[in-house]
Amino acid sequence: MNRQHSYGKKINYLFLAIILAVIWHPHAALAKKHHANKHHYRALVDQTAAYSDIVLNAETGQVLHATNPDSLRHPASLTKMMTLYLTFQALESGKLNINQYLPISLNAAEQSPSKLGLRAGQRIRVEDAILGLVTESANDAAVVLGEWLGGSEAGFGQIMTRQAHALSMNHTQFQNPSGLPDPDQITTAHDMALLGHALIYHFPQFYSYFSRDHFVYTGVYHHNHNHLMARYEGMDGIKTGYIRASGFNLVASAKRGNTRLIGVVFGGNSAVARDNRMAELLDEAFQKTQKDNSVSSIPVAQTSAPQPLAQGDSNDNEENTDDYMDLPSKAATALPSPATATKDTITKAGNLKQLQSSKQQDASKITAINGDNWGIQIGAYSDAESGRLAITNITRTMPQILGSGEPQLQKVVISGTTLYRARLMALDQKTAQSVCSYLTHHGQSCLTVGP
Repeated sequence: MNRQHSYGKKINYLFLAIILAVIWHPHAALAKKHHANKHHYRALVDQTAAYSDIVLNAETGQVLHATNPDSLRHPASLTKMMTLYLTFQALESGKLNINQYLPISLNAAEQSPSKLGLRAGQRIRVEDAILGLVTESANDAAVVLGEWLGGSEAGFGQIMTRQAHALSMNHTQFQNPSGLPDPDQITTAHDMALLGHALIYHFPQFYSYFSRDHFVYTGVYHHNHNHLMARYEGMDGIKTGYIRASGFNLVASAKRGNTRLIGVVFGGNSAVARDNRMAELLDEAFQKTQKDNSVSSIPVAQTSAPQPLAQGDSNDNEENTDDYMDLPSKAATALPSPATATKDTITKAGNLKQLQSSKQQDASKITAINGDNWGIQIGAYSDAESGRLAITNITRTMPQILGSGEPQLQKVVISGTTLYRARLMALDQKTAQSVCSYLTHHGQSCLTVGP
């Protein structure tokens, strides 16, 4: 009897020891910490002050108006702006084709409205998916793109978040490609202004999609949800959003003369109230740009697209995000905007005669890509002169690192638009990746080019 009792006590002690080991095991503690971090932002979303906005001059980054611009908000369908950013990035890099057909999963087909009504097992053309996002704000089409680019919604959410941080959207965290409710999907008005700026200037050849008034798919007419485009002078995009937790949101851009503004409104009480508020803010900002030149500024996304982060099967992107070199601070000379560079912007960049002389010297070095080395791409421009100027400026910024690089312009045609990719080649892999990491970390976009 005593022997059985002693044996039973040993079993109980052993069982207790196993339970304690599980509870206090370091992995359990880490899991608890990870769970706490995951929900860190959720508690910080201010539900008592749900309204926020910002208006900035897209050309200068000047803030013309702001209300709670850095308060955390749920992006709702503004999330699709990042889904489209990564889609455009894949199109520009050749990883995706505008006429390519993508498979429709059961998960995509079962998404809540708004949707195109896609059916599992069928396929949708990439351009139709894009148009579905910009007009109908289709959640099913967004998931098709996200699953193809990231392998899954969760995988794509990680890619989206990494790309957001590469664009200096430091308060943004994505969980899915559609914007359907998720308490951990958060952003700010400021961050969404940066994303709007990046879409306009990184992908000018695709930005016109946001101006589409309607889209017909399988015989069904889908009208653009951004009704303000029809009644506000100069507005050409870009995206609306709504979930109950966020209210009615809008990122909009309008151009009058040489001035382009980007406005963001979060937390409207209705679509009409949100649109009216946006129109009011833009009217005031356009007037202010004519009268007031002494306004503050915030960093905006640079005018060339950063390194693609859409590859879900590579560890190179993590290295490029975290491994920084000790290089000089910022570029002393700003690069011209792709598709918008003029003689005036070149003059502002420095002495025109000196730059023209350097351009002539560097032009003799510009050759076709030979595919035998590593390098960096600092932008895609609508004319060769802007590309040459960008190469000259970036080389002068870091002569000790890039002075021996081989300048190259690569002429490409994407969706009928001719672009000139400005590159510096003849670098080793580590240098190319480290330089791109540094540039991205300090606000200048960069793409690593492999052999």
